[in-house]
Amino acid sequence: MKTKYPIYIVSKGRYRTCLTAKYFLNDDLDFKIAVEPQEYDEYAKEYGKDYVQKLPFSNLGLGSYPARNWCWEDSIKKGFKRHWLFDDNIRGFYRFNGGNRFSIHCRTALSIAEEFTDRYENIGISGFNYKYLMDPFTVRKPYRLNHHIYSAMLIYNNVPYRWRLKYNEDVDLNLQYLVNKWCLVQFLAVLADKTSTHAAMKGGNQTELYDNNNPEKFNIKTRLLKEMWPQYVKITKKYGRVHHHVNWKKHFNHRLIRRKDINWDEIKSKKWDLKLKKVGKLKHNMLENIYQNELKKTEAS
Repeated sequence: MKTKYPIYIVSKGRYRTCLTAKYFLNDDLDFKIAVEPQEYDEYAKEYGKDYVQKLPFSNLGLGSYPARNWCWEDSIKKGFKRHWLFDDNIRGFYRFNGGNRFSIHCRTALSIAEEFTDRYENIGISGFNYKYLMDPFTVRKPYRLNHHIYSAMLIYNNVPYRWRLKYNEDVDLNLQYLVNKWCLVQFLAVLADKTSTHAAMKGGNQTELYDNNNPEKFNIKTRLLKEMWPQYVKITKKYGRVHHHVNWKKHFNHRLIRRKDINWDEIKSKKWDLKLKKVGKLKHNMLENIYQNELKKTEAS
C-alpha cells in the first residue's frame, strides 16, 4: 500500500530490531530501508529485497546524515515534492483525543499528515510528537506550530537546505527551515510511539556516535549545536546530563499560509463516513460507552 509521498527508514546495525520496518510491514505499507552495503544482505534477508535500498557508501563516521540526504535526493529524482523520513525505532501511531490515546493504522496517520500539510504553501517539515511526551491533562491543541520535529518527518524537498551535522542533525535541519520563514507543524492529535534508543536499543547512532550514552559524547554534541546556532541554542542540564535548549515559541512566530487554489469551505463541511466495528469484548467502560453511542447514531441514520 502506497502513501502519497515515498517513505524512507534510515537504519544501521539493527537488521533484527528495525521496529519501524516491522510495523510498516505488518500494516502492508510500502517503504525503503536505506542501509550501508555491508549490511544489505542481512536486512534483505529479514525484510525482503523489495523493502531494502543499498546506499553507495559505508562507515563514513558521520552519523546518519549522509544516508538521510541520499533519501532526500532519491525522492527528488523520482519526482516527489516531499518525502517521509523515519528513524528505525517507531512501533506504532496513536490518535490523541480528550486525554485518551487510541491505536490507529500507520496508513491513517500518514494520510492525515499528508492531507493537512498539502493545504498550506509554507510547511517545510511536519511530523508527529511522541506518545510518551504528551500530557493528557494539559494538551488540547491538534498541532503545535514551529516546534521541534523529531524522527518521524514529512519533509519538503525543493529547498537549498540539507542534513549536515553529525550530532543533533534534526534540530539543525529544523532551524534551517525556521530561520528562512518556513513553518514546522508538530502533530499532537496523532502521535508516534517511539522506543527510546538511549535506554533500550543497540546499533545506529547509539553505538557509532554516542558510545552507549557516554556523557562526554553528549557534551560534545551540545557544544557543537551551540556553536552552530548561538542565537537560538542554550546549554542546560536535563535528565541528569548536559542538554541543549531552544525556545521555539520565543524565536519563531510566523504563521501558516493557506493555499488559494483549494476550497476551504468544502474542507470545513466535509463529513467522514466512519463506522466502528466491535471485534472483541471492550474491557474499558469508556470505550464501551463510545461504541454504544456511535452504534445508536448509525442505527438512527
